[in-house]
Amino acid sequence: MAHSTRSDPPELPDFTLLKRLARDQLVYLLEQLPGRKDLFIESDLMSPLDRIANVSTLKQHDVDKLYKVEYKPITSTSDQLCFLIRPRIKTVKWICQVANSDRAAGKFRRYKIIFTPQKFYACDAVLEEQGLFGDVTTDEWAFYLLPLDDDIISLELPEFFRDNFLAGDQRWIRTASSALHLLHSIFGPFSKVYGIGRCSKMVYECWRELVEEADSKPRHAEIGNVFLIDRDVDFVTPMCSQVVYEGLMDDIFKIKCGCVEFGPEVTSSDKSVKVMLNSQDKVFNEIRNEHFSNVFGFLSQKARNLQSAYDKRQGMDIKQMKTFVSEELKGLKQEHRLLSLHIGASESIMKKKTKQDFQELLKTEHCLLEGFEIRECITFIEEHINRQISMIESLRLLCLLSITENGLLPKDYRSLKLQYLQSYGAEHLLTFANLKQLGLLMEQQPGDTLTVMESKVGKLVNDKTAGMLTETFSSLAKKSNFRALSKKLNLVPKSDEEYDLRVPRDMAYIFSGAYVPLSCKLVEQVLERSSWTGLEEVTRLLNGHEFAVTGNNGAQNDAQRLVLVMFLGGCTFSEISALRFLGKEKGYKFIVVTTAITNSTRLIEMLLGNQI
Repeated sequence: MAHSTRSDPPELPDFTLLKRLARDQLVYLLEQLPGRKDLFIESDLMSPLDRIANVSTLKQHDVDKLYKVEYKPITSTSDQLCFLIRPRIKTVKWICQVANSDRAAGKFRRYKIIFTPQKFYACDAVLEEQGLFGDVTTDEWAFYLLPLDDDIISLELPEFFRDNFLAGDQRWIRTASSALHLLHSIFGPFSKVYGIGRCSKMVYECWRELVEEADSKPRHAEIGNVFLIDRDVDFVTPMCSQVVYEGLMDDIFKIKCGCVEFGPEVTSSDKSVKVMLNSQDKVFNEIRNEHFSNVFGFLSQKARNLQSAYDKRQGMDIKQMKTFVSEELKGLKQEHRLLSLHIGASESIMKKKTKQDFQELLKTEHCLLEGFEIRECITFIEEHINRQISMIESLRLLCLLSITENGLLPKDYRSLKLQYLQSYGAEHLLTFANLKQLGLLMEQQPGDTLTVMESKVGKLVNDKTAGMLTETFSSLAKKSNFRALSKKLNLVPKSDEEYDLRVPRDMAYIFSGAYVPLSCKLVEQVLERSSWTGLEEVTRLLNGHEFAVTGNNGAQNDAQRLVLVMFLGGCTFSEISALRFLGKEKGYKFIVVTTAITNSTRLIEMLLGNQI
């Protein structure tokens, strides 16, 4: 399963330091409210908190009981209440209701709010409006970065995407720049910083201000190159079905903070099991980046190897058996347990994907990426909508059609939109408005299509080859940004070439050889050139905002081959697998920093009309 490497890549920095820093600061903040106290935690902070400080750690620092924030009257009898929350107005208003209810009942308590990763002015304004400013103490837990694995770090801010790219709310820019500054202060200085996208440029400029304000001391650089990439630079990649093992695990079982819960269908028992998915899981580590078609073969071979290791016991004398039990048996049992779970998970994935006509779905996606048989693709999408197979999947296919074709023909747009609203409800009018605002689902404007003469020539060619005339032939050959980008960067490999998924030759393997993720291709091209030079036409098609800045302290040798890629707006496991492959091919090690791990489902769910 291993890929060939050109040179030994450098060792990754130890990011567990980030956890220790976060834990120590949280403990300090809790101790600022001395004595026994109850802690209320916002639901989306519970999983990240568990990775930083577990229940026993909290109890060691006078936390009596833990509650989840549920926006209803509380049952706590403690005289001290501490709230660990995101800086959300809704949550602050609820805390004010709790405090005012206590005041009306003549109950005296002490209240402390710990905002993470930072506090916004609007939160103080709410406390002031409610007459509680000063009565409720506030603090900030600067918990910016959660290491999910050796090479993955997350800000755990899924709302970054919707707030910044849809609502135009730039409040998280400072958070992202502070996260980058934390990495710079511990593992920097960075020798070169590249970026593309409006948000990336703002994060970079904000980060530079933080660097100038801080005391700069000479340090040994551990990370050389840094990339900042906006999610809206590449919307095609998250809209494609994931087919690498880790991506499919996320799509099917929903990986949360690096952890997944397997139900009875996987465990073959009546119990669910929580499993940490990271490089410490030897079985998972070997298959996480593999195309799913290779996974069963690997698991079968692994099972045979494991059986052979167990069979070694036959014919052992007492001394050898003792050594075997003390040194090998425990590891074999652990590996056996994990192997059993991954076999169960793979079978579950196979059943669900077969049920959803997954191969037909992939074929449609590949046609959209290549720009062929668009009318057949539209028919497939219409059937998908009318059969109500999946509300999210239908929107994803519509978005992929729109992005790859630079918008839909007006007639197709109106027809597909009407069918979707009839199938899934008129409330999705706002969903369509959100998708349009982001450029994910557009109607072609007059000027976007081919000239009349070009269209006629196209129709003649179509008549001869297919024996039929389609109204959408012009959309196959129109000059869209995606088609131009695809051609310039060779994003879609030639379909007439055989692609061996067992021995992948490029990053396209993560999509069955059909497409190289644009985001990762940009990283590869810039690293080859050490600049954006030669990519001017590409950056123009991507609406610019690219930059490349050389730092004062150039990193040496190994650090130059450590590349940090920061995705602003979310990153998929498929992109992480692609970067790992690129690293093995080119002798780099990639560190992925993202505002959140995303996929098409999470991304579209944030844009649904009911998400006000």
